[in-house]
Amino acid sequence: MTEKAREAALAYHAANPPGKIAIQATKPCETQGDLALAYTPGVAEPVRAIEVNPADAYRYTAKGNLVAVVTDGTAVLGLGNVGALAAKPVLEGKAVLFKRFADIDVFDLEINAPSAEQFIEIVAALEPTFGGINLEDIAAPACFAIEKALTERLSIPVFHDDQHGTAVIVCAGLLNALELQGKTLSTARIVCLGAGAAGLTSMRLLMSLGAAVENMILVDSRGVVHSERTDLNSYKRLFAHATPLRTLREAMEGADVFIGVAAADLVDAQMVQSMAPRPIVFALANPVPEILPEVAHAARADLVMATGRSDYPNQINNVLGFPFIFRRALDVRARHINQAMQLGAVHALSALAKLPVPREVLRAYRLDHLEFGPDYFIPKPLDPRLRERVPAAVAAAAIDTGVAQAPYPAHYPPRPDPSP
Repeated sequence: MTEKAREAALAYHAANPPGKIAIQATKPCETQGDLALAYTPGVAEPVRAIEVNPADAYRYTAKGNLVAVVTDGTAVLGLGNVGALAAKPVLEGKAVLFKRFADIDVFDLEINAPSAEQFIEIVAALEPTFGGINLEDIAAPACFAIEKALTERLSIPVFHDDQHGTAVIVCAGLLNALELQGKTLSTARIVCLGAGAAGLTSMRLLMSLGAAVENMILVDSRGVVHSERTDLNSYKRLFAHATPLRTLREAMEGADVFIGVAAADLVDAQMVQSMAPRPIVFALANPVPEILPEVAHAARADLVMATGRSDYPNQINNVLGFPFIFRRALDVRARHINQAMQLGAVHALSALAKLPVPREVLRAYRLDHLEFGPDYFIPKPLDPRLRERVPAAVAAAAIDTGVAQAPYPAHYPPRPDPSP
């Protein structure tokens, strides 16, 4: 980031009032009568009702539209283990996105917890307050154990966006990129660079869509994940094959797909040139991808590509997923956000990119034309249709798999066909 951009970012966050979020009352509080209803004595009536029927908390309080965005600060963006306090600007930003894209209220919670067990206990104790928990910026492999434990203990949805949010958007984009390149997921040879939360979960979700684990090569900071390594945790072991490949450069030879969720400049033009005909490159490291699009396109004219950046086509942006997944998970009071709900979001996003693009989207991005193709195979974050299509697919899957605790309200858009 340039010095000018750095100063602008700091000024934005420091402008009075500091930060990016605030709390406001949703009921009038102007008269003595208002005060008597908002607090004592009137507040006693919903208290009594909830004591008798805990589900009434969703009727009389903000619980049903309130999500906790929670971190321990161990894996913040591309900045690493900066600590819980330094993570607060990021979590405030996540709160802004929840509100802007899905009208969901958020409390950001930055927790100093010396162990995963203590973190789990703190978050679990917050269940009465929230309708859902969004885990954020927690290092692997602890993030997997934390999410599993909380999902098993709580009756509200728990979602680690760095895992599942990224995986949903990667899968939606890759399905369309494969179609454009005339390839199939079941036969594609996929190389994933990065064996943290995003990489491992994206690979597992791709498998649920039909990708073959024997066609996947996982690469971490020590090279190819293979069966002779003795330093692998249980999550990486799933992808440990018997193979002579040891380096990223070797792994990329003949690969159909490269997915990078690692760090800047780890892929060069020669690696891209060695890939199979009509390759697909998802270089998702931020702010600098594993390989810049101009370098990749210069190396291969037959390539299609996505990054995590908004200044290039095909941005793999989690904001396409998490606000809308949570929107209907909250509305139907889902106990969990399960794989079927995630796959519903995948297929809704994939299908939306193939529809004619509304003029308002073109105006928002200052474009004259946009259609499904190499420069547009994943929807734009400011597409207003996301707010209808993705939540509807998520709600349908929640109801069909039995995790919803409330019916699909009649005023929502029609339920889609749950089949892909």
